Amino acid sequence: MDVGLIKKILNKVQRGNYTIEEALEHLKGFPYKDIGFAKIDSHRALRCGFPEVIFCQGKTPRQVVDIAQEIVKSESDLLATRASPEIYEMVSKRFPEAQYNEIARTITIKRTRRRQQEGLIMVITAGTLDIPVAEEARVTAELMGNKVKALYDVGVAGIHRLLKNRKDLSKANVIIVVAGMEGALPGVVSGLVDRPVIGVPTSVGYGASFGGISPLLTMLNTCAAGVAVVNIDNGFGAGYVASLINRTSQP
Repeated sequence: MDVGLIKKILNKVQRGNYTIEEALEHLKGFPYKDIGFAKIDSHRALRCGFPEVIFCQGKTPRQVVDIAQEIVKSESDLLATRASPEIYEMVSKRFPEAQYNEIARTITIKRTRRRQQEGLIMVITAGTLDIPVAEEARVTAELMGNKVKALYDVGVAGIHRLLKNRKDLSKANVIIVVAGMEGALPGVVSGLVDRPVIGVPTSVGYGASFGGISPLLTMLNTCAAGVAVVNIDNGFGAGYVASLINRTSQP
């Protein structure tokens, strides 16, 4: 972050050369922070409402810590996904307040005080093996300031488990449905509610599920009109989009 440039922009606001809106537009275009192996977008929170998220898979623990330091330095919340215990161990040495969700494989640090959104996001799984992806979605949505309720293991093989919770479904502003195998659950849920449903196919299943391709195609081909689909195992993406939907639905 270029502090000198920020001061120049603020001086122009004080002198009346910039309006507040013009200053914000300049701030949105600020350059990234180049630390060699990564270029960190330190103003993504200003443009998009949430800071850059670290995808840890394939990165070394040292790289994750270096990126995290730049994000936290700007007093932003931190979310790191697909984080191994080894990565968390190194991050926690630098930031003792870091929280690790072992099931979701996420690291979070809460630095900002966000106004909690009034609407409810519901996260549903077809089976128990879908829970890690659902937890990634839940952690993401909660860190972004949403109320989240989880309902796990209510797949179509025992549809009465879902129907018993139909009243809860109707209370949600948006519903995330995580399913592997044949991936039929999002279409079923969408047929029960007048809310947007985000389908998340998972790589859970026997060989013919093709690592999540089968549930992905089922969700894309569903006849239920209210289903949108994110990538295979992309709990983070589902939680982020659900948060945007929930935010824009508020007055």
